[in-house]
Amino acid sequence: MALLNFKKRETPGARTVNPQVEALLDGYSIEVMPRTAEKVDNFRDLLPEGTRVYIAHIEGTPIEDMVTTARRVAAEGYKVMPHFPARIIKDQATLEDWIARYQGEAGVEQALVLAGGVTEPHGAFDSSMQLLETGAFDRAGFKRLHVAGHPEGNRDIDPDGGRKNVENAMQWKQKFSERTDAEMALATQFAFDADPIIKWADDLAAAGVTLPIHIGIAGPAKLQTLIKFAIACGVGPSLKVLQKRAMDVSKLLLPYEPMDVLTKLAAHKAANPDFNITNVHFFPLGGIKTNAEWAIENGGASAVPAAKQG
Repeated sequence: MALLNFKKRETPGARTVNPQVEALLDGYSIEVMPRTAEKVDNFRDLLPEGTRVYIAHIEGTPIEDMVTTARRVAAEGYKVMPHFPARIIKDQATLEDWIARYQGEAGVEQALVLAGGVTEPHGAFDSSMQLLETGAFDRAGFKRLHVAGHPEGNRDIDPDGGRKNVENAMQWKQKFSERTDAEMALATQFAFDADPIIKWADDLAAAGVTLPIHIGIAGPAKLQTLIKFAIACGVGPSLKVLQKRAMDVSKLLLPYEPMDVLTKLAAHKAANPDFNITNVHFFPLGGIKTNAEWAIENGGASAVPAAKQG
């Protein structure tokens, strides 16, 4: 069975919406950066009302740019969830300053707390757990905290390629979720093959980790673009799938769309309502507009932009 869908895109409006995919896409989230958000004239033309918009904080991005983007996205009617990457936050004073700025200027009450992809920490923090242990988010009254999940492991955490440290961290996050007032969930790195994703999610549940999973899905993009990001993010098994596909020159030139992986996950969810993957989180690697338009074409009522609702 094909893992990826490399068929040419049909004319907008020509597709029949898969009701299971429509259900899975209900409440999807998407990720932006200050520089990518600047390219969007109006998010309300692209995203459903109330969509959660993560704002990725890349090393070197000034906090002022992050807060400006958060303020703009919130003003257009969206739930803003900025990244708090531990390894680029120098100390607790900096953490509390960021929280105060986001709250005071953009009304932010949600955060994605993660280690961040920096090799050497800039200061006192090395992990998301250290940020959470400060209690700063709870004191500020944050209502929702997301933490990272890794369906294919993470070599930053387990350099030997195993899963011991990732699994220990997951147990800690589960315990923390039981003592914070904030709602918590796992937001994962993107992957392309549904079967390992399903096994990973089931293994978490069997290990007593009951946090809802917001599964990372790469939005429509050129295969070359996906390979570049997969290498940068250390997506192992998925990278092998992409590299195998890249050997076929005819497929190399066609756009990737995430329908196959979403269809299989949606069917599994429909057959197993208690399955712990509850939401889809899009990484718009081919562009925010491209990703949103794909969702509009394939997501039915779950993806109608705010400008067209009501």
